[in-house]
Amino acid sequence: MTKPSGELAPYAAHEAQGKGRRYQEPAASYRGEYQRDRDRIVHSTAFRRLVYKTQVFVNHEGDLYRTRLTHSLEVAQIARTVARALLLNEDLVEAISLAHDLGHTPFGHAGQDALNACMGEFGGFEHNLQSLRVVDELEAKYADFPGLNLTFETREGILKHCSARNAQELGELGERFLERRQPALEAQIANIADAIAYNNHDVDDGFRAGLLSLDELRQQALFDEQYLAVHARYPELEDRRLIYEIIRSMINKVVTDLIDNTTRRLESLAPDSIEDIRAQRNPVVVLSDAVYKKHTALKQFLSKHLYRHDKVREMTDKAKLMIEVLFERYMSDPGQMSGEFCLSATANDANESTKARVVADYVAGMTDRFAIAEHDRVN
Repeated sequence: MTKPSGELAPYAAHEAQGKGRRYQEPAASYRGEYQRDRDRIVHSTAFRRLVYKTQVFVNHEGDLYRTRLTHSLEVAQIARTVARALLLNEDLVEAISLAHDLGHTPFGHAGQDALNACMGEFGGFEHNLQSLRVVDELEAKYADFPGLNLTFETREGILKHCSARNAQELGELGERFLERRQPALEAQIANIADAIAYNNHDVDDGFRAGLLSLDELRQQALFDEQYLAVHARYPELEDRRLIYEIIRSMINKVVTDLIDNTTRRLESLAPDSIEDIRAQRNPVVVLSDAVYKKHTALKQFLSKHLYRHDKVREMTDKAKLMIEVLFERYMSDPGQMSGEFCLSATANDANESTKARVVADYVAGMTDRFAIAEHDRVN
């Protein structure tokens, strides 16, 4: 069971005050509602597929590089640590963290960019919206409703970004984007835990791949501060374990700052309820200015030296071409898709826009290796 409400802060997401599910269900006997959400996500098909979806490096390039699945687990670990320290709902923050990438395409951001371009005249493609679409509509596991029928609070956290146009079509879930309000603290934690996880762990993968050197990394203040501290303590430590210790220290530095700074903000705001949090114009869960500056500088460094590295760009260029080919082939011949996707795209009432969205659903749900195999088959 989840923590009794008395153990949570008054502004946390308390299940008894939650906004419920889209479809009414009897309460579970031995689980809280957010734990139930978490369990449904873990048992979903989309979650299992994350093990074969790219984080930075295509899955088959090496067994030790992170995938969307391992990234999601790392986000959940960081988020739970922060939630526990702030007396917030750990089950909810874990559910959001594990679900936040369910709608991601194969081949990481390159796949998303390519699919968004393909969907340009049909409303575009955005992986946060697709993650919500996965849990609301595409997962087909239950007799009484489509999707996973998650609670409002979990769905709120999954949808990190949303245009005004799309928000208008989402009812209560989209209102905060139109009214410039904030989501629950648990959603805010999952959002920043995502950035902390990929910033620090991409350093690990980039170094492992030989694309980032120790000298280059030491140009970043966040890295160099921890390098000096670790090296002083373990002067003989070899590179592999040295990097691990530095990354551990960086994560600890940023997470500690996040907890301390957010605690001060909460003391200043003195909110009485989750609605007081939602009424804020700006996020409450934030880093201090000094650490945020270093965190952002590292992110920009990775963008330039890792994500745009020739080796990574060679992979992403191939990935974009594969997504474009798959989209074009399925649009011209929906019969190439399997099962319900083929049926939905070829139904009598399926116009071009509907067909394109079905194709996008199909392509976005692919693992890297299935997308490669399908490209070879249809090309």
